[in-house]
Order: sequence, then C-alpha cells, then structure tokens
Amino acid sequence: MTTTAHPTLAAYTTELVTDEGAFAELAPAWGRLYRRCGTATPFQSHAWLHSWWRSYGTPGRLRLVLVRYGGELVGAAPLTLVHRPLPTLVPLGGAISDYADVLLSDGDDGRVAGALTRELAEAARTALIDFREVRPGGAAERVYERWRGPRRKVPDSVCLELPAVSMDELVGRLPSNKAQRVRAKLRKLGSLGVRRDVVPPDGVDAALRRLLDLHRLQWQGRKVTTEHLQSRFQEHLVRSVGPMVRSGDAVVTEFRLDDEVVAVDLTLLAPSLAGGYLYGAHPRLRERKADVAVMLLDACTQHTGTGERGALSLLRGDEPYKHHWRPLPVVNQRLLLARRRTAPLLTAALCDAAARQRIKEVRQRWKERRQE
Repeated sequence: MTTTAHPTLAAYTTELVTDEGAFAELAPAWGRLYRRCGTATPFQSHAWLHSWWRSYGTPGRLRLVLVRYGGELVGAAPLTLVHRPLPTLVPLGGAISDYADVLLSDGDDGRVAGALTRELAEAARTALIDFREVRPGGAAERVYERWRGPRRKVPDSVCLELPAVSMDELVGRLPSNKAQRVRAKLRKLGSLGVRRDVVPPDGVDAALRRLLDLHRLQWQGRKVTTEHLQSRFQEHLVRSVGPMVRSGDAVVTEFRLDDEVVAVDLTLLAPSLAGGYLYGAHPRLRERKADVAVMLLDACTQHTGTGERGALSLLRGDEPYKHHWRPLPVVNQRLLLARRRTAPLLTAALCDAAARQRIKEVRQRWKERRQE
C-alpha cells in the first residue's frame, strides 16, 4: 500500500510508500532528484536500489519516506524494515552497497531536510533507524542534525580514497622507486598487447556475465565473498548496471589479450566519486606477469583524470595492496536515530556495536602476534 500524502509546510508534502509497484513508477522522479543531490553515490540511484529490492527485499517491508514540493520529488529516504536482531529501519542496498544515504536536493534551505526528518520520526514509532555506511558529508547528516530524539554517531567501515587525477599524477605521488616499478608494469601491459574497450550499453549484460565467470575463476580455491557467487547477485547486477551505464552512472570495461577477453571491470560513477566495484580476471594474466591492480587502476583513471569527480574511491576495505597508492582513509559513519520510547533499542544497538568492535580488535591482535 501507499499512504496518502499529507501537507507539511507551504507546498511541501510527505509520503510513506510501501508498495513495490509504486517504487518502480518512481524511477523518472527519483532520477531527477538523484541528479540534484551532489553527495549521492551510484548506490542511491533508482536502478541500483530497485534492482536490489527485487533480489533481496522482503515483501511487506518496503519503507520509502518521500518529500515533494509542488508535486516534484525533493527528498527521499529508501528504507526497509527488519526485525532481527532488533526492529530497525535500515537503508536499501544492504551489504553489497558500499555507501548508503538519503537524497536531498542541493540548495535545500533546511525545509526539505526538516520535513524528511519529521516523516522519518513518524515511520520510526516502534523501530530504531540505523543508517549504515554514510560517507562523510552525506545528506543523512542533515537529518541527524535535526533529529530531536536520542541519537548517536559511531564509526563504520573504512574506505580508502585517492585524488581524482590521471594515472601519471597518481604515479607521481609515489616515492621514486615505487613509481619506477609502476611505470615498468604499465610498459609490460603495453608490450603484452593488453587492449581495453569500454563496453557499449547493448553489450553490458553479456559482459557482466563474463565478469562474474572470471571472478569465480580467479578466486577458485581461495576465500571469496560468497554472495558474489549467488544467482540473486548476478540477477541484481545485470538488471541494474545496464540502465546505469546508459545514464552515465557506471562503465564496464573489457580487457583483451590475443583477442580473448581476459578481464572485465565494473566502475561506478558519480559527481562525488568514481569507484571500481567488482572485476574478474583470468589467471592467465598473472601467468604472463601482468599486474592486474595496475591495469584496473589505469582504466579507472580514464574516468577521473578530467577532474570531474571528487575522488577515486577504492571503496570499503583496508587491504594492504590498496595502501601501495598512498590513499587517504575515509571512515564511513553509522547514524543511529531513536524516539524516546525506542531509546532502549538504541542502547542495545550501541552495546552490540561495541562488542563487535572489541571482537575485531582481539582478532587483529591475535593475527599480528601470529605474524611476529
């Protein structure tokens, strides 16, 4: 069902959408709002979120909090209701999305953020609101600032970011000995004859299936994110990325060696950042002494070197290989919002977060001791 919209201030109206069909019909209006929200990432695009819902959503749990002005969509919080371990409203996108956020039109004087905050409070009468993975400066921070009930902000995942510059400039940031090695690796890719081609929209679906096949092959016999091997993930990726490529929110690149596709990369694009989301590479590349990480980063910089992006994000994860490029660690935020009656849920969530962090620290120390 979709609740009846009701007026707030002046011509602003708010609405709670719970109907999946209505979510699908929001695509044009959502797209216009997305373009007007400079802090948005591709994980807030309608194509990504609606596809995620179709693959991962639980019927009856959709909660879209919307704000309109004169009928036009000017604010949106895409949420779903979960009951375990606590009754909580969480962002759509789940664990396969590196960033979560709300959408608010740039230039809002505070009235849209205020209306969205009030409607969120109405939607959260019996549930906690838990915004995970909010990038610093995200629109959800404007909701947090206006929240009148109990609230807490705690650190979430670390993302590593580089400046959105050309490959030459990235290499120039490195110490001279490391820079020389990277230039040698780039020359090696050239001497091998590795060719890259941006995939046109009509070839994206097939290229993504090749990406997932290669991803499965490259991780064979090693620890891998098991969700990337599931059919629902493939369905989501194929369904969402085609429209995102057509709208300029994603680019798929194929790499060929001797006319054979040996790697496929998916990079997501937004005004605020570009980020390599997922790739698949044939072991043959490493056998030929090709540095896959250098190859992928070089391709990604083709979409950042113009200075149109704010950052080149290496997305979530603090893996050692990423540190070779001297990135800046940027910590996502977890914004917890409650009403007075749901304050015990906030306390329980904070205790759980503290316990998990403690376990993580103990495991890290144990790992470091084993390496001594």
